[in-house]
Amino acid sequence: MQPGLLVLAGLLLFNVNGLSQDTNHFVFLCFGQSNMEGFPGIDQQDEGPVDERFQVLAAVDFPRIDRKKGRWYHAVPPLCRPFTGLCPADYFGRTLVSHLPPRVKVGIVNVSIGGCKIELFEKDTFQSYVATAPAWMTNTIATYRGNPYQQLVEMAKLAQKDGVIKGILLHQGESNTNDKEWPNKVKGIYNNLLKDLNLKAEEAPLLVGELVNADQQGACASMNRIIDDLPKTIPTVYVVSSAGCTSRPDHLHFTRAGYRELGKRYAETMLPLLGYKQAAVK
Repeated sequence: MQPGLLVLAGLLLFNVNGLSQDTNHFVFLCFGQSNMEGFPGIDQQDEGPVDERFQVLAAVDFPRIDRKKGRWYHAVPPLCRPFTGLCPADYFGRTLVSHLPPRVKVGIVNVSIGGCKIELFEKDTFQSYVATAPAWMTNTIATYRGNPYQQLVEMAKLAQKDGVIKGILLHQGESNTNDKEWPNKVKGIYNNLLKDLNLKAEEAPLLVGELVNADQQGACASMNRIIDDLPKTIPTVYVVSSAGCTSRPDHLHFTRAGYRELGKRYAETMLPLLGYKQAAVK
């Protein structure tokens, strides 16, 4: 084939691939530890109805409900892995679609590991953390082929073929309570995600939720002071308050009502960043 025809063929292929991406398909990446994966248990009210404009890209296989890794599905919980429960991403997505124009779809990609430190998502040094992790955690890590960060990136790249990443949601910190280096560690992970996914910080802000609050006798509530200061380290970070979000008796995990409220607050924070009027979230 002549060089000119090769260039033309390449341009045509680029255009076809470009056209496959729907700019009205808003994608959000979620990662963290147990509160982002969702404490096991789903109420009947949370199973439906769920707007079909809210979707989840399965980051692992869900054999019992016939979900395959790397494919989009109606976002009925669980969104993270089999046997996880309701999480903040559920009512984040539901609230967004209820306030966004009908043409807009919302997609979630959730890669989270209960009990993990933030170090698990450090792309260049995570192996040293995994080497000392307890067996129950390494079994979960294995579901992400031993590298949760890379799994998140690979699933995100698949999602980018269909939509546009508009933000990143993090809920983590219980296992790093009072770690003064945590903000810099989060910054490093965020910067790696931006680089690996060819994103601009101002177009993909980072939303970070507080841990169970002091008003719920949160076992790790002291970490919220560090979380609240995160905007000093990352200009495009927005902190989501957990005040009043109800806790389980362990004072580590939110109740399902707490997850609903926290998810709505993530959405309330995100809406104006997307250029839409902030709605009162009830």
